[in-house]
Amino acid sequence: MFRIGTFAQICGVTVKTLRHYDKLGLLKPARVDEESGYRYYSAEQLLTIRRIEGFKEQGLTLEMMRPLLTGPVTLTLAERTLLRKRKELERQIHEAQKLLAEIDERLLQIDRHAAAAEDTEITIRSVEPLLVASIRKILPKDQLCLLIDELKQYVSSQGEVPDHDLTIIWHSSHDEESADIEVAIPLSREIPESCRVKVHQMPAIKQAVSYTHWCNPYKDNCKAIETLQSWIANKGYSPLAAIPTREVYLMSDKDIYGQLRMAETIIPIERA
Repeated sequence: MFRIGTFAQICGVTVKTLRHYDKLGLLKPARVDEESGYRYYSAEQLLTIRRIEGFKEQGLTLEMMRPLLTGPVTLTLAERTLLRKRKELERQIHEAQKLLAEIDERLLQIDRHAAAAEDTEITIRSVEPLLVASIRKILPKDQLCLLIDELKQYVSSQGEVPDHDLTIIWHSSHDEESADIEVAIPLSREIPESCRVKVHQMPAIKQAVSYTHWCNPYKDNCKAIETLQSWIANKGYSPLAAIPTREVYLMSDKDIYGQLRMAETIIPIERA
């Protein structure tokens, strides 16, 4: 017989581990001294320790291996336990494969964004009409994120993807602190409206000036609109007052690495 400390050293485990196995009913001491409370283990119980280690290598949890250790065990029970573990591993592999595919897609997006960042010159283009869900409100500019989050949650609750080309429409600025802002998310189909969320076609733009750039969503210091306004004036155009300026987020929240997001600022124009 070996006292618990000696047996732990022989087995290469800790005393705490042996006490845990005892508590779970996996490996009870061969004898417990009634007076001192000392736990004693027999040499034969080393086999049980090695079996536990073997089951761990197969990925079995302590709960799964308990019936295999405490018996009586049939081959059917052993097969059922291993098949259960096999299904669990298949599920984990499937989830890992999905995660790998998502990471690969992110890597491709980073490459695309890097390529786009190298070509940030201002261009003139048309914009197609787009079915969107939107919320419009006059509010402090620093509360824009709350409006975005509210719309994303609603669109997601209707089974739509909320992280694709989110658009900020700047209808007007009341002062330096607040503005008439509309947040819009593209839809693949019509969804029900709510008291705050409206579903409509965002109008086409025949001619607009476009500027793709990196901006910091955590700060209110993006100069894209001023850059475009200066370009418009220098090229003999003027902003089309009937259609407000748009800012399109080209990256979803989960694609932001660091503190920069790629965005496209669009200002409708006409000849001055």
